[in-house]
Amino acid sequence: MAAQSDETGIEILDDRFARYILGNAPIEKLAEGFRWIEGLVWMGDWNTLLFQDLPRDRTMAWSEAAGLHVWRSPSGNANGQARDREGRVIFCSNRDRAIGRIEHDGRVTILADHFEGKRLNSPNDVVVKSDGTIWFTDPVYGISNDYEGTRQTSETTPAVYRLEPETRALTCVTDAFDGPNGLAFSPDEARLYIAETGDQTGPDPVQILRVCDVSPDGKALGPMCDFFKVSPGYTDGMAIDEDGNIWSSAGDGVHCISPDGECLGKIRLPAPVSNLCFGGSPHLNRLFIGVSHALYAVFLDRRGARWP
Repeated sequence: MAAQSDETGIEILDDRFARYILGNAPIEKLAEGFRWIEGLVWMGDWNTLLFQDLPRDRTMAWSEAAGLHVWRSPSGNANGQARDREGRVIFCSNRDRAIGRIEHDGRVTILADHFEGKRLNSPNDVVVKSDGTIWFTDPVYGISNDYEGTRQTSETTPAVYRLEPETRALTCVTDAFDGPNGLAFSPDEARLYIAETGDQTGPDPVQILRVCDVSPDGKALGPMCDFFKVSPGYTDGMAIDEDGNIWSSAGDGVHCISPDGECLGKIRLPAPVSNLCFGGSPHLNRLFIGVSHALYAVFLDRRGARWP
């Protein structure tokens, strides 16, 4: 996922994107010196961003007021993160091959680590739907080497799951992926976007952003369609704005994709982007971006989606 240039700036491809850009709001580097950033999540009541320094096995916290500090270490090589409807942190663990929850008192509860008697692979990204259900991807990336987890044997097919947190009932909603990665719901939760980043041990992995409709009862997925092909690089993490635009990671920065599948513009950055999220209290109008080894942010004239 190599970056194509060292340029940092804005590229406008559609007039709609020009309206999202604030001329006096620079692209800011907030911190650097990380090995690989993942799992950005905004904690609005703390005015704090949490993110993973994944190979170092630690969760970092950054705020305008307090700067940067380690929030949790070891993290179990935690990857994707989200908040549930009670404000608790839901996280994916590469090392423990599990979905966990950090309770308000700091205790860790493992919500799922097996499916049909077999261990999960390495949960990668996670979102919490407005009904409280937890949706996550489970590729083999975190057990394929010792850098972002621990090399272990896969016991089940890569898949996307839906978890009922109270009953712990786990359902496979699709296994039609070689390497399911980032995922995100549209603002009305009628569509689910899932990044396919493929079998990265092969010579030509399939790498494309896919989308499917969510069933009316919110429990299943309809047919999968190819939605957008990011280039250079591929879609890893995503953030959704109030208009339903998808802000996707890419090899040269962030690409803003309309709900109709048009690339509206780019935020060009000096290294590949892994993940991103909207934050900033109270408006969610600041895009935080994990750029390989550094944390960046930019204020936009657009707010992140708020789910029902």
